[in-house]
Amino acid sequence: MSLSKAALNMAEALRPVLVKLIPQKMLSAVKAKVIEKGAKDLEKTEITPFEPQAHKKGINLIGSIKSDTGLGQSMRLVAEILENSTWDYTVYDYFVPPGGSRTNEAFDGKITQTGPYNINLIHVNPSELPLAFMDVGKNQWDTRYNIGYWLWELEEFPKEWLPAFHLLDEVWTPSEFISQNLRKYTDKPVYTLPYSVTAPADAAYDRDYFHLPKDRFLFLMMYDSGSGMVRKNPLGAIEAFKQAFDRGNKQVGLVIKMNRSEQSEKDIENIRTKLDGYDNIYFICETLSKTAVNSLTACVDVFVSLHRAEGFGLVMAEAMLLGTPVIATNWSANTEFMNRESACMVDYKKTAIEQDIPPFKKGYHWAEADVAQAAAYMKRLCEDSAFYEQKKAAAGAYIREKTKMQHSVSLLEDRLGKILEERK
Repeated sequence: MSLSKAALNMAEALRPVLVKLIPQKMLSAVKAKVIEKGAKDLEKTEITPFEPQAHKKGINLIGSIKSDTGLGQSMRLVAEILENSTWDYTVYDYFVPPGGSRTNEAFDGKITQTGPYNINLIHVNPSELPLAFMDVGKNQWDTRYNIGYWLWELEEFPKEWLPAFHLLDEVWTPSEFISQNLRKYTDKPVYTLPYSVTAPADAAYDRDYFHLPKDRFLFLMMYDSGSGMVRKNPLGAIEAFKQAFDRGNKQVGLVIKMNRSEQSEKDIENIRTKLDGYDNIYFICETLSKTAVNSLTACVDVFVSLHRAEGFGLVMAEAMLLGTPVIATNWSANTEFMNRESACMVDYKKTAIEQDIPPFKKGYHWAEADVAQAAAYMKRLCEDSAFYEQKKAAAGAYIREKTKMQHSVSLLEDRLGKILEERK
């Protein structure tokens, strides 16, 4: 057993203690060192090529299926596609701390510690794939067809992640935006398998439950602090709100929702410096069940995302499905499931990142949303009921057409069928 693998095993055994006693920043630094070491070793690793008959036909879905993060929800949506397909599958619950809370039980019945099937679908981003390879073990890779399911947000791709391609036969992503960008960095196949979006909600999670005023027109901006405040841009939403409405306006409010973590506490401190006395900006800083999150989105009036980049934009899609009008930056993957008829699309300027904001590098590019235009949309949605109702109706109709389950299932089954057919 390698030293890195032994360290991972110890970290897993001590996880409940580690996450309480050691700061997240320190845990992340240790994790990064292990990943760096693993990435260097990858170039020397030879994986035994795919042998279709060496294992029974089916999918080993590998990743953090229980995670309460956007990545966890992404994996569960992929599992839903498999659940609706004709393919047998099992789930290998890979996780190395830190990584936030892990309370979701939706697929507990599918979790095993073995991967008996002949295709691995590895829902682990390239930044962590070396770690997953060490944790799961080379034997699970050998003689299987290895597909990575990746999310990434920018047109540029970190060069230190390139060795991750070595572990895979091909890559899938949830958006053509990501797929097009990855194709520039590999000659391996890259395919798009979009989500079929669902958003179960419960009326019990109403404004009273979230301690929000019943009589105000509420905007919601939501993000996972692990995804990065700068990319998600809550400060842009706050600035747009301040431009749209006076400080003393008692008819409106802005809700900022984030997962509770060590990083979110720092984010709130930063955000509070920008409030300028606005007492109608509310914070919800806790980890909620997915049903509760959807219910929060359903009980506000408008969802706002002035993101600088998105690899998919799942919460925006869920808001549309719930009939909550969306104001969003008109750039990156979210443009694949929304347009100017179904959402309030905000113009932008493409800008270069001025300093490293890991994992994004100085010189990479993303979008700066037009805050004044976003503010105008906020004001109009609040004051023009006909415009509001038009966006509400169009959002639901458009997202249902764009994210049909049968479409995703057909794409998955067609591609998997071709993989086996080509290797008879």
